[in-house]
Amino acid sequence: MPAARPRLVVDACVHDAGMRTAILDYGAGNLTSVQRACAHLGCAADIVRDPSALAAADRIIFPGVGAAGAAMARLAESGLAAALRRAIAEGRPVLGICLGLQLLFEESAEDGGVACLGVLPGRVVRLEPADARCKVPHMGWNAVDFAPDEPLAQGLPDRHFYFVHSYVAQPGPGVRTIAESEHGGRFCAGVRAGSLVAVQFHPEKSGAAGLALLGRFLASA
Repeated sequence: MPAARPRLVVDACVHDAGMRTAILDYGAGNLTSVQRACAHLGCAADIVRDPSALAAADRIIFPGVGAAGAAMARLAESGLAAALRRAIAEGRPVLGICLGLQLLFEESAEDGGVACLGVLPGRVVRLEPADARCKVPHMGWNAVDFAPDEPLAQGLPDRHFYFVHSYVAQPGPGVRTIAESEHGGRFCAGVRAGSLVAVQFHPEKSGAAGLALLGRFLASA
């Protein structure tokens, strides 16, 4: 975690201390790193494991690492899938991260085909770089190109973020692609639909740039 933190972003989060921030725990998230990043920004975020706690949250962070099939099974069995769909339908701010982006779509090609949350039209496919030198899974730092008017990208100290993934989203109609990156070809690195925003990279592992982006979400939410 960087020693320096973005001053304006931190101030915005500290002034917003009354907001209840939930980090969704469904057994597939990088929870501690996300919680520490929030704390670094002056935001006390709770790791929640049951639908009632999620229902009480003002804003939600939906992280994820691992496989789509097992993750969706845990979300469904715990009741968190329905609670998350409800929160999104109500317009509560949600930030999806990595697998948390992919599970928002209708289906994923992972594990032989998995029905996902279906809150966004589109599907998730295996990353297939045109350049054979680009390995899968894609792991490492990449430059990210954001839409010029995307609020989360304003004032970032850097545009390089850390990725760990083998699948990418192909958004359908009504989903705005707000970020793209490249790994043997261009791929979707971020989407937005109203107050729901999600990124393929890991802000919590992306140094000052990741903290700034996470802080922008917390402040705007």
